[in-house]
Amino acid sequence: QLQLVESGGALVQAGKSLRLSCVASGRASGRTFSDHAMGWFRQAPGKEREFLATIAFSGGIPYYADSVKGRFTVSRDNAKNTVDLQMENLKVEDTAVYYCAATSLRIGSEEAADYEFWGQGTRVTVFV
Repeated sequence: QLQLVESGGALVQAGKSLRLSCVASGRASGRTFSDHAMGWFRQAPGKEREFLATIAFSGGIPYYADSVKGRFTVSRDNAKNTVDLQMENLKVEDTAVYYCAATSLRIGSEEAADYEFWGQGTRVTVFV
């Protein structure tokens, strides 16, 4: 199993920035962190889980949802087994629990069902 643990969630004022981190450990069928594409999702109260960003095995060109393009940046460090989400100019509507996820099945997927492993989530609350 690949274990994922998110951190960095906080109560933050609108317009500010926040950086979330996700650290991976373990193996899944012999595959390590660097063998998985990584994604970030979020889920707001009463809403479905929403895709935010994904980054391939070795980094490359990330892909973002339109709702966060230009404000959020995903990056990974395979040496440290981490994937980060830098969030700029936060808005009240960014309030949610944020999850990182890993997949060896489909690179670049926006679909939560394509991701095999999930963290427990970290909460971000944005206030005015």
